[in-house]
Amino acid sequence: MGSILSAPSTTAKSMDQHETSGTYPNKRVKVSTYEYGSNPRIIPTLPDELSLQILARLPRIHYLNLKMVCRAWKAAIIGSELSQLRKELGVSEEWLYVLTKVEANKLHWYALDPVFQKWQRLAPMPSFVNEEESNRTASSGFRMWNVVGSSIRIADFMRSLFWRRNSLDQMPFCGCSVGVADGYLYVIGGFSKAVALNCVWRYDPFLNLWQEVSPMITGRAFCKATFLNDKLYVVGGVSRGRNGLLPLRSAEAFDPKTRLWSELPEMPFAKAQVLPTAFLIDVLKPIATGMAPYKGKLYVPQSLYSWPFFFDIGGEIYDPDLNAWSTMPDGLGDGWPARQAGTKLGIVIDDKLYTLEPSSSLDSGQIKRYNSEEDTWVTILPQVPINDFTDAEAPYLLAGLRGRLHVITKAANNTLQVMQAVVQNNSDNAVSEENVVWTTVASKNFGTAELVSCQVLDV
Repeated sequence: MGSILSAPSTTAKSMDQHETSGTYPNKRVKVSTYEYGSNPRIIPTLPDELSLQILARLPRIHYLNLKMVCRAWKAAIIGSELSQLRKELGVSEEWLYVLTKVEANKLHWYALDPVFQKWQRLAPMPSFVNEEESNRTASSGFRMWNVVGSSIRIADFMRSLFWRRNSLDQMPFCGCSVGVADGYLYVIGGFSKAVALNCVWRYDPFLNLWQEVSPMITGRAFCKATFLNDKLYVVGGVSRGRNGLLPLRSAEAFDPKTRLWSELPEMPFAKAQVLPTAFLIDVLKPIATGMAPYKGKLYVPQSLYSWPFFFDIGGEIYDPDLNAWSTMPDGLGDGWPARQAGTKLGIVIDDKLYTLEPSSSLDSGQIKRYNSEEDTWVTILPQVPINDFTDAEAPYLLAGLRGRLHVITKAANNTLQVMQAVVQNNSDNAVSEENVVWTTVASKNFGTAELVSCQVLDV
């Protein structure tokens, strides 16, 4: 409990050796330049090994300005050698990356340095297909990302499970997922017009640049993504079916080193099989509603949907070592609270699984932690001050930042707040509403922008 609360590559060069003159043995020849060939040193009077050591120890918030000093500094800062050195020295920094929806079809990314409490806006995600092109390519199944936008509301999306083809063609871009791997941020898939996208974009925090990487094997939207054992995993989601949207049982994994995707066994949805087959196909839609990397495995809660109702069916666990799925313990799956239809949050900090259960009035909530020995969810923070944004894409988010559990939400005045709980007067180790104070780590007014998702990068 206490652990989560507060109480291009540059090659190193050797140093110049002073030369002596044969005529004047005690005099040194004047060196007119501090560069070898066309590659200047990072700091003229120092070897590059030492210069990199200096740059690595500077707070990352200053790198944006330091890149403008000269070409040598820019090359050093955006090179892979510096980021690797920061990890080796133990001076890497965790930043919070927040995805917001500004309008119906616009996404903006922001990064928060929690130490200096400063925000930076990321470079915009690419947009490489215009509206006319998207209309021409929709029926042919070509990849497209014609609108850099966020998802439509979850409720509208779930209703679309029962829409027909003509309605699907009118849907805006929606349903991209986000994940992290090896110090990069990934935006995965989505749905645009009548096409489920398989494209994947990677954000480099040192370059402040988005680059397209290998596409997924299967186009999917509203999938769940997480990082485990050096791989980025993606499960479930939906694709285009003959008569509407088709929930996916498939899963795949991305290896950042090889940049290749590999298929995983499909989710069995074992508990859904007890229903009559015809009834299941025609009325109820099985779907993965969340995912968390816990104890070396992937924990995926699942539900059956029949708009406007959804029914929890527990969940399933994927074991990478066995390459197989198994049924989730009843207490874990059935007690995993839903934020709203289609989403169940889970964050792992110090090998412990946490979630937030909203109150019936949606104006507060409570933090719960899973007890694996007793297979129960235990309330550890009874009162979380979240606001009632019933129509919001994501009224609140959870993040594990610097070893602490944080809640990201919006205040009534549209100010985004990153909050952390501080326990006071906790002599008897009992946490109650009276001895918990929520402090705002950082805030920023994003106007009418809505929260969509967040991730933490350690670079």
